[in-house]
Amino acid sequence: MASAVVPAIRVQREDFDIAAEIAVLTKGRADIGAVVTFSGLCRDEEGALAALELEHYPGMAEAEIGRIAAEAVERWPLQGLSVIHRHGKIAPGDNIVLVVAASAHRQAAFEAANFLMDYLKSRAPFWKKEHRADGSEGGWVGAKDADDEAADRWKKSGE
Repeated sequence: MASAVVPAIRVQREDFDIAAEIAVLTKGRADIGAVVTFSGLCRDEEGALAALELEHYPGMAEAEIGRIAAEAVERWPLQGLSVIHRHGKIAPGDNIVLVVAASAHRQAAFEAANFLMDYLKSRAPFWKKEHRADGSEGGWVGAKDADDEAADRWKKSGE
């Protein structure tokens, strides 16, 4: 399904305000019947993690997220889509990622948000390094098998 929606993609160091992002997407719109948001936060891993550091190549990350967001607006009838992913050192409890999907109906918004998060969790070009609470050097974090399996379910037949 083709759509005229242009996804808003941002990769930034600064935090974001979820309510403000929803307001920007829905302001003056009477055609939106559902807004689904997902916000991902940094966990403390049961007190073991002091921070998670996210690195990316500027331009490349935005382009890749834009590519998958464009696929989402082709697959579902969306009225709006925003994706924000932070980089830099992020403390436990702080925001990392936000997906806001708006549609006339809830199912499309839920599915598009879920599709984007499965991709962002497993295949977005970010590198994550743990900073341990005890001061020791943490390792680089890769996608888990379960994350890859979740993303694989969205493949179109023939891929």
